[in-house]
Amino acid sequence: MLVGKAGRIAAMLYLDHAATTVMRAEVRDAMAPFLDDVYGNPSGIHGISRRVKNAIEEAREEIAGILGATRPLEIVFTAGGTEADNLAVAGMVFGPDRRSKTVTVATEHEAVLETVGFLHRLGHAVDIVGVDALGRVDLDGLVGVIDTDTAVVSVMAANNETGVIHPIAAISEIAHAAGAVMHTDAVQAFISEEITVAATGADLISLAAHKFGGPMGVGLLYVRNGVVLEPVLHGGGQELGRRSGTLNAAGIVGLATAMRSTVDDRENFRHRVGDARDAFEDVLIEAFPDIRRNAPTDTRLVQHAHLRIPGVRAETLLIRLDQNGLAAAAGSACQSGALDMSHVLQAMGMAGAEADECVRFTFGWVNSKADGLEAARRVIETVRGLQ
Repeated sequence: MLVGKAGRIAAMLYLDHAATTVMRAEVRDAMAPFLDDVYGNPSGIHGISRRVKNAIEEAREEIAGILGATRPLEIVFTAGGTEADNLAVAGMVFGPDRRSKTVTVATEHEAVLETVGFLHRLGHAVDIVGVDALGRVDLDGLVGVIDTDTAVVSVMAANNETGVIHPIAAISEIAHAAGAVMHTDAVQAFISEEITVAATGADLISLAAHKFGGPMGVGLLYVRNGVVLEPVLHGGGQELGRRSGTLNAAGIVGLATAMRSTVDDRENFRHRVGDARDAFEDVLIEAFPDIRRNAPTDTRLVQHAHLRIPGVRAETLLIRLDQNGLAAAAGSACQSGALDMSHVLQAMGMAGAEADECVRFTFGWVNSKADGLEAARRVIETVRGLQ
Protein backbone atom coordinates (compact mmCIF):
# COMPACT_ATOMS: atom_id res chain seq x y z
CA MET A 1 0.00 0.00 0.00
CA LEU A 2 1.27 3.47 -0.84
CA VAL A 3 2.46 6.08 1.59
CA GLY A 4 0.13 9.08 1.60
CA LYS A 5 0.79 12.77 2.09
CA ALA A 6 0.58 12.46 5.87
CA GLY A 7 3.33 9.84 5.92
CA ARG A 8 0.92 6.99 6.57
CA ILE A 9 0.47 3.63 4.88
CA ALA A 10 -3.34 3.47 4.85
CA ALA A 11 -4.11 3.94 8.59
CA MET A 12 -0.45 3.43 9.48
CA LEU A 13 1.59 6.26 10.95
CA TYR A 14 5.09 5.73 9.60
CA LEU A 15 7.94 6.68 11.94
CA ASP A 16 10.73 4.65 10.36
CA HIS A 17 12.10 7.33 8.04
CA ALA A 18 15.69 6.50 9.01
CA ALA A 19 15.19 3.19 7.20
CA THR A 20 13.80 4.87 4.11
CA THR A 21 11.69 7.95 3.62
CA VAL A 22 8.86 9.00 1.33
CA MET A 23 9.81 9.88 -2.25
CA ARG A 24 9.14 13.50 -3.13
CA ALA A 25 6.64 14.21 -5.92
CA GLU A 26 9.11 16.37 -7.82
CA VAL A 27 11.58 13.47 -7.76
CA ARG A 28 9.06 11.13 -9.37
CA ASP A 29 8.27 13.76 -11.98
CA ALA A 30 11.95 14.29 -12.80
CA MET A 31 12.58 10.55 -13.12
CA ALA A 32 9.50 9.74 -15.22
CA PRO A 33 10.94 10.51 -18.69
CA PHE A 34 13.91 8.24 -18.02
CA LEU A 35 11.61 5.38 -17.06
CA ASP A 36 9.56 5.80 -20.23
CA ASP A 37 10.82 7.56 -23.36
CA VAL A 38 14.48 8.29 -22.64
CA TYR A 39 15.85 4.80 -22.12
CA GLY A 40 19.20 4.74 -23.93
CA ASN A 41 22.45 3.49 -22.44
CA PRO A 42 24.53 6.57 -21.58
CA SER A 43 27.62 4.89 -23.05
CA GLY A 44 26.06 4.80 -26.53
CA ILE A 45 26.70 7.32 -29.33
CA HIS A 46 23.21 7.80 -30.79
CA GLY A 47 20.84 10.62 -29.92
CA ILE A 48 18.83 8.87 -27.21
CA SER A 49 22.02 7.80 -25.43
CA ARG A 50 23.44 11.31 -25.70
CA ARG A 51 20.28 12.71 -24.12
CA VAL A 52 20.65 10.27 -21.22
CA LYS A 53 24.37 11.07 -20.88
CA ASN A 54 23.63 14.81 -20.86
CA ALA A 55 21.03 14.38 -18.13
CA ILE A 56 23.50 12.43 -16.00
CA GLU A 57 26.19 15.06 -16.43
CA GLU A 58 23.74 17.86 -15.61
CA ALA A 59 22.83 15.97 -12.44
CA ARG A 60 26.52 15.52 -11.63
CA GLU A 61 27.11 19.26 -11.97
CA GLU A 62 24.09 20.04 -9.77
CA ILE A 63 25.29 17.65 -7.08
CA ALA A 64 28.86 18.94 -7.22
CA GLY A 65 27.55 22.45 -6.63
CA ILE A 66 25.40 21.36 -3.69
CA LEU A 67 28.34 19.59 -2.02
CA GLY A 68 30.83 22.33 -2.85
CA ALA A 69 33.04 20.05 -4.92
CA THR A 70 35.71 21.76 -7.00
CA ARG A 71 34.69 19.89 -10.14
CA PRO A 72 31.81 17.59 -11.20
CA LEU A 73 34.06 14.57 -11.79
CA GLU A 74 34.62 14.38 -8.02
CA ILE A 75 31.14 12.83 -7.90
CA VAL A 76 31.06 9.04 -8.44
CA PHE A 77 27.61 7.49 -8.78
CA THR A 78 26.92 4.20 -6.99
CA ALA A 79 24.02 1.86 -6.28
CA GLY A 80 23.61 3.30 -2.79
CA GLY A 81 25.30 4.05 0.50
CA THR A 82 26.64 0.55 1.09
CA GLU A 83 28.51 0.49 -2.20
CA ALA A 84 29.81 4.01 -1.60
CA ASP A 85 31.16 3.00 1.81
CA ASN A 86 32.81 -0.11 0.39
CA LEU A 87 34.46 1.90 -2.37
CA ALA A 88 35.68 4.54 0.07
CA VAL A 89 37.21 2.20 2.64
CA ALA A 90 38.38 -0.76 0.57
CA GLY A 91 39.29 1.51 -2.33
CA MET A 92 41.70 3.44 -0.13
CA VAL A 93 43.29 0.37 1.46
CA PHE A 94 43.73 -1.37 -1.91
CA GLY A 95 44.92 1.86 -3.54
CA PRO A 96 48.44 2.88 -4.57
CA ASP A 97 49.38 4.52 -1.26
CA ARG A 98 51.72 2.40 0.88
CA ARG A 99 49.45 2.99 3.88
CA SER A 100 46.95 0.23 4.56
CA LYS A 101 45.49 0.74 8.04
CA THR A 102 41.85 1.67 8.60
CA VAL A 103 40.61 3.57 11.65
CA THR A 104 36.90 3.63 12.40
CA VAL A 105 34.40 3.71 15.26
CA ALA A 106 32.57 0.84 16.95
CA THR A 107 29.13 2.31 16.18
CA GLU A 108 29.59 2.69 12.42
CA HIS A 109 27.09 1.30 9.94
CA GLU A 110 27.59 -2.33 8.95
CA ALA A 111 28.60 -1.18 5.47
CA VAL A 112 31.79 0.19 7.02
CA LEU A 113 32.31 -2.31 9.83
CA GLU A 114 31.84 -5.37 7.61
CA THR A 115 34.21 -3.91 5.02
CA VAL A 116 36.76 -3.25 7.75
CA GLY A 117 36.32 -6.80 9.02
CA PHE A 118 36.92 -8.14 5.52
CA LEU A 119 40.11 -6.09 5.22
CA HIS A 120 41.28 -7.35 8.61
CA ARG A 121 40.78 -10.96 7.48
CA LEU A 122 43.02 -10.18 4.52
CA GLY A 123 45.75 -9.09 6.92
CA HIS A 124 45.31 -5.31 6.89
CA ALA A 125 45.65 -3.40 10.15
CA VAL A 126 42.46 -2.06 11.73
CA ASP A 127 41.77 0.09 14.79
CA ILE A 128 38.20 0.46 16.04
CA VAL A 129 37.69 3.29 18.53
CA GLY A 130 35.01 3.20 21.22
CA VAL A 131 32.24 5.59 22.25
CA ASP A 132 30.79 6.78 25.55
CA ALA A 133 27.40 5.85 27.04
CA LEU A 134 25.66 8.36 24.76
CA GLY A 135 27.41 7.16 21.64
CA ARG A 136 29.89 10.03 21.33
CA VAL A 137 33.19 9.11 19.71
CA ASP A 138 36.34 9.14 21.84
CA LEU A 139 38.43 11.85 20.15
CA ASP A 140 41.46 11.12 22.32
CA GLY A 141 41.18 7.49 21.28
CA LEU A 142 41.21 8.55 17.63
CA VAL A 143 44.28 10.70 18.14
CA GLY A 144 46.02 7.76 19.77
CA VAL A 145 45.57 5.34 16.86
CA ILE A 146 45.72 7.54 13.73
CA ASP A 147 49.32 7.40 12.56
CA THR A 148 51.51 7.43 9.45
CA ASP A 149 50.34 3.91 8.54
CA THR A 150 46.68 5.00 8.41
CA ALA A 151 45.21 5.05 4.91
CA VAL A 152 41.67 6.07 5.79
CA VAL A 153 39.70 7.26 8.81
CA SER A 154 35.99 6.48 8.47
CA VAL A 155 33.52 8.11 10.88
CA MET A 156 29.84 8.63 10.12
CA ALA A 157 28.41 12.15 10.27
CA ALA A 158 25.54 10.95 12.45
CA ASN A 159 24.59 7.54 13.76
CA ASN A 160 21.73 5.86 11.94
CA GLU A 161 20.33 4.26 15.11
CA THR A 162 20.63 6.83 17.88
CA GLY A 163 21.05 9.98 15.79
CA VAL A 164 24.13 11.21 17.67
CA ILE A 165 26.10 13.71 15.58
CA HIS A 166 29.88 13.36 15.39
CA PRO A 167 32.28 16.34 15.03
CA ILE A 168 33.42 15.43 11.53
CA ALA A 169 35.30 18.67 10.83
CA ALA A 170 37.43 18.17 13.95
CA ILE A 171 38.02 14.50 13.11
CA SER A 172 39.03 15.47 9.58
CA GLU A 173 41.70 17.75 11.02
CA ILE A 174 43.02 14.89 13.15
CA ALA A 175 43.14 12.57 10.14
CA HIS A 176 44.79 15.13 7.88
CA ALA A 177 47.43 15.96 10.49
CA ALA A 178 48.65 12.37 10.13
CA GLY A 179 48.38 12.43 6.35
CA ALA A 180 45.35 10.11 6.29
CA VAL A 181 42.30 10.42 4.06
CA MET A 182 38.99 11.20 5.81
CA HIS A 183 35.76 9.42 4.88
CA THR A 184 32.35 10.17 6.32
CA ASP A 185 29.17 8.21 5.77
CA ALA A 186 26.66 11.07 5.69
CA VAL A 187 23.75 8.91 4.55
CA GLN A 188 21.63 9.56 7.64
CA ALA A 189 22.68 13.15 8.23
CA PHE A 190 22.20 14.80 4.85
CA ILE A 191 18.48 15.46 5.21
CA SER A 192 18.91 17.70 8.27
CA GLU A 193 22.59 18.69 8.51
CA GLU A 194 24.87 20.80 6.34
CA ILE A 195 26.92 18.21 4.50
CA THR A 196 29.43 19.88 2.22
CA VAL A 197 33.12 19.51 1.53
CA ALA A 198 33.83 22.70 3.45
CA ALA A 199 31.60 21.89 6.44
CA THR A 200 32.97 18.38 6.94
CA GLY A 201 36.54 18.72 5.72
CA ALA A 202 36.16 15.18 4.37
CA ASP A 203 37.93 13.74 1.34
CA LEU A 204 35.27 11.08 0.77
CA ILE A 205 31.52 11.49 1.45
CA SER A 206 28.86 8.78 1.03
CA LEU A 207 25.19 9.56 0.35
CA ALA A 208 22.08 7.49 -0.51
CA ALA A 209 19.06 9.03 -2.23
CA HIS A 210 16.32 7.09 -0.45
CA LYS A 211 17.18 8.65 2.91
CA PHE A 212 16.09 12.13 1.80
CA GLY A 213 13.18 11.73 -0.60
CA GLY A 214 14.90 10.10 -3.56
CA PRO A 215 14.66 6.58 -5.00
CA MET A 216 16.20 3.42 -3.60
CA GLY A 217 19.16 1.91 -5.40
CA VAL A 218 21.22 5.01 -6.12
CA GLY A 219 23.83 6.96 -4.19
CA LEU A 220 27.17 8.63 -4.59
CA LEU A 221 30.68 8.91 -3.29
CA TYR A 222 32.32 12.33 -3.35
CA VAL A 223 36.04 11.79 -4.04
CA ARG A 224 38.30 14.79 -3.52
CA ASN A 225 40.50 15.58 -6.50
CA GLY A 226 43.85 13.82 -6.04
CA VAL A 227 42.49 10.94 -3.93
CA VAL A 228 43.08 7.70 -5.84
CA LEU A 229 40.83 4.70 -5.16
CA GLU A 230 41.20 1.13 -6.34
CA PRO A 231 37.80 0.13 -7.80
CA VAL A 232 35.89 -2.61 -6.02
CA LEU A 233 33.69 -3.35 -9.05
CA HIS A 234 35.38 -4.34 -12.30
CA GLY A 235 33.93 -4.15 -15.78
CA GLY A 236 33.43 -1.49 -18.40
CA GLY A 237 35.36 1.22 -16.59
CA GLN A 238 32.59 3.77 -16.19
CA GLU A 239 33.01 6.74 -13.84
CA LEU A 240 36.63 7.23 -14.95
CA GLY A 241 37.39 3.62 -14.06
CA ARG A 242 36.34 4.08 -10.44
CA ARG A 243 32.98 2.31 -10.64
CA SER A 244 32.06 -0.01 -13.50
CA GLY A 245 28.47 -0.63 -14.54
CA THR A 246 25.78 1.06 -16.62
CA LEU A 247 24.67 4.20 -14.85
CA ASN A 248 21.13 4.41 -13.45
CA ALA A 249 19.99 7.53 -15.31
CA ALA A 250 16.54 7.76 -13.75
CA GLY A 251 17.96 7.21 -10.28
CA ILE A 252 20.73 9.76 -10.76
CA VAL A 253 18.27 12.41 -11.96
CA GLY A 254 16.10 11.57 -8.95
CA LEU A 255 19.11 11.79 -6.63
CA ALA A 256 20.02 15.28 -7.85
CA THR A 257 16.42 16.47 -7.60
CA ALA A 258 16.05 15.08 -4.07
CA MET A 259 19.29 16.75 -2.98
CA ARG A 260 18.18 20.13 -4.28
CA SER A 261 14.75 19.81 -2.63
CA THR A 262 16.37 18.71 0.63
CA VAL A 263 18.78 21.64 0.73
CA ASP A 264 16.03 24.12 -0.13
CA ASP A 265 13.75 22.69 2.59
CA ARG A 266 16.39 21.93 5.23
CA GLU A 267 15.82 24.87 7.58
CA ASN A 268 12.06 24.35 7.48
CA PHE A 269 12.59 20.60 7.95
CA ARG A 270 14.65 21.15 11.06
CA HIS A 271 11.99 23.33 12.68
CA ARG A 272 8.96 21.31 11.58
CA VAL A 273 10.36 17.85 12.25
CA GLY A 274 12.17 18.96 15.39
CA ASP A 275 8.87 20.25 16.78
CA ALA A 276 7.19 16.94 15.92
CA ARG A 277 9.93 14.86 17.55
CA ASP A 278 10.07 17.06 20.66
CA ALA A 279 6.29 16.99 21.11
CA PHE A 280 6.36 13.21 20.76
CA GLU A 281 9.08 12.81 23.38
CA ASP A 282 7.60 15.34 25.81
CA VAL A 283 4.22 13.60 25.90
CA LEU A 284 5.81 10.16 26.26
CA ILE A 285 8.12 11.22 29.07
CA GLU A 286 5.28 12.93 30.89
CA ALA A 287 3.38 9.63 30.78
CA PHE A 288 6.43 7.46 31.56
CA PRO A 289 9.06 9.54 33.43
CA ASP A 290 11.59 6.68 33.46
CA ILE A 291 11.98 6.73 29.67
CA ARG A 292 15.60 7.38 28.71
CA ARG A 293 16.89 9.17 25.62
CA ASN A 294 19.87 7.29 24.18
CA ALA A 295 21.61 10.29 22.62
CA PRO A 296 22.64 13.73 23.89
CA THR A 297 19.80 16.19 23.41
CA ASP A 298 22.11 18.91 22.06
CA THR A 299 24.04 16.85 19.49
CA ARG A 300 21.58 14.53 17.79
CA LEU A 301 19.58 14.58 14.58
CA VAL A 302 16.29 16.45 14.90
CA GLN A 303 14.40 13.55 13.33
CA HIS A 304 15.59 10.84 15.72
CA ALA A 305 14.01 9.68 18.97
CA HIS A 306 15.90 6.62 20.20
CA LEU A 307 14.34 5.69 23.53
CA ARG A 308 14.63 3.06 26.21
CA ILE A 309 11.23 2.21 27.68
CA PRO A 310 11.97 0.20 30.85
CA GLY A 311 9.93 -2.92 31.41
CA VAL A 312 8.83 -3.30 27.78
CA ARG A 313 10.62 -5.56 25.29
CA ALA A 314 11.29 -3.81 21.99
CA GLU A 315 10.26 -6.76 19.85
CA THR A 316 6.92 -7.12 21.62
CA LEU A 317 6.31 -3.38 21.53
CA LEU A 318 7.08 -3.11 17.82
CA ILE A 319 4.68 -5.93 16.99
CA ARG A 320 1.90 -4.34 19.04
CA LEU A 321 2.61 -0.88 17.64
CA ASP A 322 2.36 -2.30 14.15
CA GLN A 323 -1.01 -3.77 15.05
CA ASN A 324 -2.04 -0.39 16.47
CA GLY A 325 -1.04 1.54 13.36
CA LEU A 326 2.48 2.78 14.10
CA ALA A 327 5.63 1.69 12.27
CA ALA A 328 8.93 2.02 14.16
CA ALA A 329 12.16 0.04 14.49
CA ALA A 330 14.61 -1.38 16.99
CA GLY A 331 17.84 -0.65 15.12
CA SER A 332 19.42 -0.45 11.69
CA ALA A 333 17.23 -1.37 8.74
CA CYS A 334 20.24 -3.08 7.15
CA GLN A 335 20.33 -6.05 9.52
CA SER A 336 18.08 -8.24 7.34
CA GLY A 337 15.15 -7.77 9.70
CA ALA A 338 17.06 -9.28 12.62
CA LEU A 339 16.26 -8.23 16.16
CA ASP A 340 19.60 -9.30 17.56
CA MET A 341 21.22 -6.94 20.03
CA SER A 342 22.42 -3.80 18.31
CA HIS A 343 26.19 -3.47 18.01
CA VAL A 344 25.66 0.28 18.54
CA LEU A 345 24.04 -0.23 21.93
CA GLN A 346 26.68 -2.80 22.87
CA ALA A 347 29.40 -0.27 22.09
CA MET A 348 27.57 2.24 24.30
CA GLY A 349 27.89 -0.21 27.19
CA MET A 350 24.29 -1.36 27.45
CA ALA A 351 23.54 -4.74 28.93
CA GLY A 352 21.37 -7.08 26.91
CA ALA A 353 18.24 -6.47 28.98
CA GLU A 354 18.58 -2.69 28.64
CA ALA A 355 19.20 -2.84 24.90
CA ASP A 356 16.17 -5.07 24.52
CA GLU A 357 14.01 -2.17 25.75
CA CYS A 358 15.18 0.35 23.11
CA VAL A 359 13.09 1.54 20.18
CA ARG A 360 13.89 3.98 17.37
CA PHE A 361 11.23 6.42 16.16
CA THR A 362 12.35 8.54 13.21
CA PHE A 363 10.40 11.37 11.61
CA GLY A 364 10.45 12.43 7.97
CA TRP A 365 9.84 15.43 5.77
CA VAL A 366 6.14 14.56 5.54
CA ASN A 367 5.56 14.65 9.31
CA SER A 368 4.07 17.42 11.44
CA LYS A 369 3.66 18.13 15.14
CA ALA A 370 0.19 16.59 14.91
CA ASP A 371 1.83 13.33 13.81
CA GLY A 372 4.16 13.49 16.80
CA LEU A 373 1.26 13.92 19.20
CA GLU A 374 -0.77 11.15 17.57
CA ALA A 375 2.24 8.83 17.61
CA ALA A 376 2.76 9.50 21.32
CA ARG A 377 -0.89 8.68 21.99
CA ARG A 378 -0.55 5.34 20.20
CA VAL A 379 2.70 4.47 22.00
CA ILE A 380 1.21 5.31 25.41
CA GLU A 381 -1.87 3.23 24.70
CA THR A 382 0.25 0.31 23.50
CA VAL A 383 2.74 0.41 26.39
CA ARG A 384 -0.05 0.54 28.96
CA GLY A 385 -1.61 -2.47 27.32
CA LEU A 386 1.64 -4.38 27.84
CA GLN A 387 2.19 -3.44 31.48
